[in-house]
Amino acid sequence: MKNVLITGLAVLLGFTGFGQEKVVADKIVGIVGDKIVLKSEIFIANEDIKRQGGLEQNECAILDGMLTQKALVLQAQKDSIPVTDEEVDAEIDQKIRYFVSQYGSKEALEQISGRSIYQMREDFKAPIREQRMAAGMRGKIVDGVKITPTEVKEYFDKIPKDSLLFYESELQIGQIVVYPKPSRDIELLAIEELNGYKKEVESGSKQFKTLATLYSDDPGSKDNGGMYQINRNDKQWDPVFLANAFRLKEGQVSPVIKTKFGYHIIQMVSRNGDDAVIRHILRIPQIMEAESQEAVAKLDSIRDQLIAGTISFGEAVSKYSDDEYSKFTAGMLLARDGSNYLTIDQLDKSLVLLLQNTKLKAGEFSKPSVFTDDRGKKGVRVVYLLSKSEPHRENLRDDYNKIAQRALEEKRNNVLQKWFQARITTYYIMIDKDYQYCPNLSKWETKQFASAK
Repeated sequence: MKNVLITGLAVLLGFTGFGQEKVVADKIVGIVGDKIVLKSEIFIANEDIKRQGGLEQNECAILDGMLTQKALVLQAQKDSIPVTDEEVDAEIDQKIRYFVSQYGSKEALEQISGRSIYQMREDFKAPIREQRMAAGMRGKIVDGVKITPTEVKEYFDKIPKDSLLFYESELQIGQIVVYPKPSRDIELLAIEELNGYKKEVESGSKQFKTLATLYSDDPGSKDNGGMYQINRNDKQWDPVFLANAFRLKEGQVSPVIKTKFGYHIIQMVSRNGDDAVIRHILRIPQIMEAESQEAVAKLDSIRDQLIAGTISFGEAVSKYSDDEYSKFTAGMLLARDGSNYLTIDQLDKSLVLLLQNTKLKAGEFSKPSVFTDDRGKKGVRVVYLLSKSEPHRENLRDDYNKIAQRALEEKRNNVLQKWFQARITTYYIMIDKDYQYCPNLSKWETKQFASAK
């Protein structure tokens, strides 16, 4: 895991040597205008692709992509494509927080990288700004490119039959979730437990991280002693949780607080401006059978309305669902790539069992069922199976949208290539002689080949 993170961090640090060790003997292998491409950039870009699960790429293809990005940046500068400091800083903050969370602290990250956080921020600025400028310029060039059904069919017909993709069974599936409310007595018990943990920590009889490991209901931090890296401006965190955390001094333990997840106590471990390391213990008040049955009855009534057609699924989600994320997707579950087509392995286990046991068909609504979400919170849900495809070879009827998206991307790339052909002679271009036989670099017709040093 550590080697994987080192590779990723090296990519972010401008494709230079990492720590005390050089990744690869370096030299300039390409120039477009006043923008250079280094040998190390190609090497580490390939390592980054493999780190993300991809196959190793041909160096010719990587160099072509990097030269293309440099040309786009040059044109973006001429066309004054806007990239704000705020956008760049926000992306830098996000990347640094990711690596800090993986290494456990800023100190560990600085030791591994051989740079201070400040130096890393400075190192990140130029490459991230270039990436955003290139993306903005590309967007401007291909803006307005559309695809027609005839073009989609022509694209599909050119694909060799033995090269058509094979799809496993895919589902479009949604849910309406109701989280039962615990009784007040159970809530008071959770509060009493947390107050007891707070007294033990403050008296010195127990360590906070030990209590978090033993008693916290948060599966995301329990095994790490309740520890998280947080940032005051990170919108993914509960605002009540953040506000209470940043009121604390180092070592201090908060009073019991209530959030949408349950009840917490928080300990401030360390803080640096808007960044902090904290530990917390979460207690989720237990839901009893009576509360669960009340939620089941409520969802039974909603299901009857759905079957009768007196309310649409999207309306029911908006009006009744307690799942904050599904309200932005009309109740539909999303895959990691943002699409609403999921394979069985992307569903939680209880949802897979529900589908197997109920034999739910496309267009049907399940009866309310009790489940536990990935935060350990008990809920009740009605599941809607919008569609289910059988395993099949790609075809226009079942997979039109996916094919159309690929056809559109190919058309955009063709427009981009024509744009380059019209402007390529306006750039100074140098490509190292080691790459002069790359067939895909022939479009850089004005290139000069430099001797290897």
